[in-house]
Amino acid sequence: MASTGPLGPETHQSKGKTLMLSTRVLGEQEMRRLVAAVGLHALMDETIAALERTLAGFDSAHTELRKREGFQYQHPSPGVFEWMPVMEVGRQVVVKLVGYNPANVEGMGLPTILSSISLYDVNTGHLRALCDGTFPTALRTGAASAVASRHLARPDSQVLGLVGCGAQAVTQAHALSRLFPLKRLVVYDRRPETARSFARRVDFLGLPVEAVPLEHVEREADILCTATSVEVGAGPVLSGTQLKPHIHINAVGSDLPGKTELPLELLRRALVCPDYLPQALEEGECQQLRPGDIGPSLFELVRSSEPGRRHHGRPTVFDSTGIALEDQVVLEVLLTHAQNLGIGRLVQLESLADDPRDPYSFLRTEGVLPEAARTDYRTQVSACES
Repeated sequence: MASTGPLGPETHQSKGKTLMLSTRVLGEQEMRRLVAAVGLHALMDETIAALERTLAGFDSAHTELRKREGFQYQHPSPGVFEWMPVMEVGRQVVVKLVGYNPANVEGMGLPTILSSISLYDVNTGHLRALCDGTFPTALRTGAASAVASRHLARPDSQVLGLVGCGAQAVTQAHALSRLFPLKRLVVYDRRPETARSFARRVDFLGLPVEAVPLEHVEREADILCTATSVEVGAGPVLSGTQLKPHIHINAVGSDLPGKTELPLELLRRALVCPDYLPQALEEGECQQLRPGDIGPSLFELVRSSEPGRRHHGRPTVFDSTGIALEDQVVLEVLLTHAQNLGIGRLVQLESLADDPRDPYSFLRTEGVLPEAARTDYRTQVSACES
C-alpha cells in the first residue's frame, strides 16, 4: 500500500498498476481506539490549537466556505437534515451530513445530533475518508467556544455556567476547562434529571458541579454557555438581567431561522461576535440584530484580539452556529492520528473500471459479466412464482 501523505488516498499496487483506491473508515470502534491512544485532553488541546491556526490563516482565495443547507420537517417529529461543505482549492472537499432531531433522546435513546463526515480528493472525486461525525461535532463545537472565549472572556474566569446540560454541554465544559482556571460549574436544564446527571458525565474534569436554578447560573457565571434545543420562536432562555458586567456568553444552540437563546436587550449592549456572519444572520443570535450592530467575526478575533480586549467590562457574546471549516479541522486532526497509528478500516467503495470508458469492465475481471448477462432476474422470479 502507498500513500500521498498523512491525509492522502491509500492505493493498492499490483505489478506496478493501481488496482484500487481505498477509503479509510473511522466508526465508533476506531474512535475509541484512537482516543485511548492519544488521550481525550490531548485531543481537545490539539483541536483547539489547530482550529485557531486555521482561522488565523484563512484565505478565501484558497478555501471556499459555504453556509449549510438542508431540509426541515415536522413529521414524525420536528427535525433538520443538513449538509455542510468546504473546499480547499486543488486539494480536498469535506462534507458533513448532520441530522438534528431533538426527539431522539427521549423517544429513541439516541443523541440529538447524528452525523457523518466525508473527505474527497478534489482532483479525482475519490472518497478518501468516511468518519463518524457525532463525536467530532461535539469536540469541534467545544473547541470553537474555547477559541472565542480566549479572546473575549476574562483570563481569570473561575465559574462556568451552563444552560442546557445535554451532549454539547459536556464538550463546552471540557474545552473551556483546558484554557481557564475553572473552580466550579453551575448548571441548569429544564429537565432536572438532565442537570443532575451532568456531574457524572463530566467527572473526568475533576470539578465540582452544582445543579441550580437558572437565576443562580446567571448570577454566578464568569463564562456562560447556552446549548439548548429551544424551539423556534420559544426563546430567549436567559433573562439577562442578573449577569456579571464582564460576562462572556457562548451561544451554541441557535441553528435555525427564528430560533434564538439570548434576549435582544442583552445583545444590544454586548459585543456580539459571530463565527460566520452570512450564516449567523440567518440562523444565529445575529438574526435579531442589524449588520451594523454586530462585532468582529471569529476569523477577525483570532487575527487580532484587540477588539475583544477593548470591551472587557462589557458583556461579550460568541454567536456559534457551527461551520464546515471546524469539521475539516477536527477531521484532519483525527485522520492524522488514525493514519500514524494504523487505525481505520480500509475498504473499497467505488467501482473502479479497468477500462475507464467501460463502466462494466470491473465485472469482467472475475468473469462476472458473461454470467450476469445470461441471468434474467425476471425469469427467475416468474419460475419461483409458478
